[in-house]
Amino acid sequence: MSDFYINIFLDDEQLKNLKAVELADLVKEIDGKKAIRVSMSQKDQKKLLKGFEGLTFDENNACVLPEAGNKILMNIILEMKSLDIMKFAITKLYNPLAGRDISGRGSSGR
Repeated sequence: MSDFYINIFLDDEQLKNLKAVELADLVKEIDGKKAIRVSMSQKDQKKLLKGFEGLTFDENNACVLPEAGNKILMNIILEMKSLDIMKFAITKLYNPLAGRDISGRGSSGR
């Protein structure tokens, strides 16, 4: 069982796309809305906290990504036809150099 989760709340188009790739049976009811839940490790959670400022987790250790992150994650889910995608998705969602100056540590910058 995973330590942390990302909840993706679905609109009608996303629900239709999940049905098309035969993932509709993974849709859950969360807070009265249709959603899918993507599992992740504590290591992934720490990366997401660094990558998405202000990201919060609820009492169930679940979060909701900003719209851009949700879109990336949903596209990966539909492409891979699975919810077991975090090993690949974290590389698309987390950029360890985001916000760093190009003349950071290790470069001459002169």
